[in-house]
Amino acid sequence: MGTLLTRPRWSPFLVGACIGALSWITFGLMGKALGTSTTFVTVVASLQSFIAPEHVKATPYLAKHTKIDWQFMLVIGIFVGALVSALLARSYKLERVPDLWEWRFGPSKAKRYLAAFLGGILVLFGARLADGCTSGHGISGGLQFAVSSWTFFASFFLTGLAIAFILFGKEGRKHVNV
Repeated sequence: MGTLLTRPRWSPFLVGACIGALSWITFGLMGKALGTSTTFVTVVASLQSFIAPEHVKATPYLAKHTKIDWQFMLVIGIFVGALVSALLARSYKLERVPDLWEWRFGPSKAKRYLAAFLGGILVLFGARLADGCTSGHGISGGLQFAVSSWTFFASFFLTGLAIAFILFGKEGRKHVNV
């Protein structure tokens, strides 16, 4: 099976414990909760500060999010960590159209990319509307027993299950390579 770093899948219990420990560290050392959705605001505010600096200065919410912070670096770290993990485990595979998607919607890359982009917009909009993302609510808020976080997380999972069932039905399970 190899060393832990070269395994394609880790124990969810180990990963959960590590995320919990990381949450304790961020709360303890930085007084901050884990979360990533504000990174989008940081990118937008940073770009706008070059294009329309007066607008950013006049908008307090944007003005306080113009600097690259630990949360921005966390998002980059998630991407880099996932890539390094996949390369070490030799499980990296560039998959433009997953088998399940192709079975249901056909081989069109454009249709797949458009759906992924629109889905990302919906999730981002929902995260900003809920004042937090799945990591902010699901991990940090859940650890604090925040009712809003548990409500968000339950809604997120139930909606995901319902949409997956609507899109792929029971037959979709036969086309998933896990």
